[in-house]
Amino acid sequence: MPVRSVPGAASVAEPQGGKLFAPSAERNSGAICDLLTQIAPKAGRALELASGTGQHVAAFASGLPGLTWLPTEVDAARRASIQAYADESGLPNIAPPIDLDATAPGWGADHAGQDLIVLVNLLHLISAGEARTLIQEAAAALASGGRFVIYGPFMRAGDLISEGDRAFHAAITAHDPETGYKDDAEVINWLQAAGLDLLQAVEMPANNLALVSRK
Repeated sequence: MPVRSVPGAASVAEPQGGKLFAPSAERNSGAICDLLTQIAPKAGRALELASGTGQHVAAFASGLPGLTWLPTEVDAARRASIQAYADESGLPNIAPPIDLDATAPGWGADHAGQDLIVLVNLLHLISAGEARTLIQEAAAALASGGRFVIYGPFMRAGDLISEGDRAFHAAITAHDPETGYKDDAEVINWLQAAGLDLLQAVEMPANNLALVSRK
């Protein structure tokens, strides 16, 4: 896909000490890490899609040291930030970030054998078709028994559950009508159609949801 522009409220990342800093990543890293420590394998290969600034992968690699993490990001400035966070962490289990468009067909076969794939705060910023392709490719990249975690804001049974969600969804869709919050039940259907079994739908802070599936 072409790299989509997003409304400013959707992707706040400010330069800070040679890196990019996203307040939302600072806020949600701990909760996502706590979830991953409960459901992720203790060792193996982990792929983060659309890694953003690099704050998440640095936290994940610290909290789950038995996994070797491969961050991915289409934006070169963000890949540089990811590398800066990895260098600053000194952790040996973060591979150099790669340029990967998670909505493009075909990447799953190139990165097969993943024990864990994590996607944070992207589905609402892409179209339904792109989301389905992403899920299909993630399923192809997973090893048997591997886990796929999707975190972010969702519609619940077709409804937006707070004023903040309604305002954010409206801002996103005004900017690009093909994007916006996806319905949780519809995404679960997409996961199942890709050959993944839903293990948990976990309520997370700030009205977010984590969908945990397994191949």
